[in-house]
Amino acid sequence: MPPPIEALAVRARNGDALAFAELIEAHYEGIYRSAWRWCGNRDDAEDIAQEVCVKLGRAIAGFDGRSAFSSWVYRITLNAVRDWQRAGQRRGRHLDAYSEITPADHPAEQEAAAIHGQLWAAVRRLPEKQRDAVLLVYAEELSHAEAADIMGIREATVSFHVHEARKTLRSLL
Repeated sequence: MPPPIEALAVRARNGDALAFAELIEAHYEGIYRSAWRWCGNRDDAEDIAQEVCVKLGRAIAGFDGRSAFSSWVYRITLNAVRDWQRAGQRRGRHLDAYSEITPADHPAEQEAAAIHGQLWAAVRRLPEKQRDAVLLVYAEELSHAEAADIMGIREATVSFHVHEARKTLRSLL
């Protein structure tokens, strides 16, 4: 049975390279998935995920265990996405995501995929705090308390951002 994540984090913080490798292996898919949901582009998500892994390597010695390791990883991922977005804005890139539909898809599936893509593209256009709250709560399926821990705000504030995001999305869609 593999050691618990928190035990691996302590070992990695103390310089155990194998424990760090196990942490990356255990979290990479989630990091990539989160990055993809935030940016909507597979290549960019891969770049962000790789950058997060590098940042984790640099920052692991500072992991103090006050929050769950997964919350700490989400926070680093969120910051990496924000850095990517700022860099993209400087380069004049657009954050709109397009749904990937293959010709083999059935029309009903294409329509559902297009609607899904439009929804997440609209979510990505929300103000930063609203977007982050929605992505953490709905895309990552975290509780409001977990999202609050990652965002560094109170749980009630997450609820407020989600509520405001719903109102904003109604006007965007």
